[in-house]
Amino acid sequence: MNLFKTLSVVVLTFLGSAVFAQTKTEKINVLGNCGMCKKKIETSLKVPGVNSADWNVKSKVLTVSYDSSKISNDQIQQNIAAVGYDTEKVKAKDEVYQKLHSCCRYDRTAKPTKAH
Repeated sequence: MNLFKTLSVVVLTFLGSAVFAQTKTEKINVLGNCGMCKKKIETSLKVPGVNSADWNVKSKVLTVSYDSSKISNDQIQQNIAAVGYDTEKVKAKDEVYQKLHSCCRYDRTAKPTKAH
């Protein structure tokens, strides 16, 4: 009977930690233009801690689900800027932006609006 109690405690401990995972889903404004932009933005987030990323070409809003104990919103936005796309918090370096395909060079003077 003691073995059963011990195993029960171990199983419940693991289940408890899984239940308390810090999963968040947030919307982030990301400037871009087209399907190629979508692919680069989403691919930049194929990193540990990010569960899913979907950038909407029309609204310019990224919906991202992630484990906040492994990656932060700021790190997510830095990853996006690192491949050439401005977010609401992080601007891509000019030299990286200039390397984007011509159709992907969005209007950098546009101010992203806050996600709803």
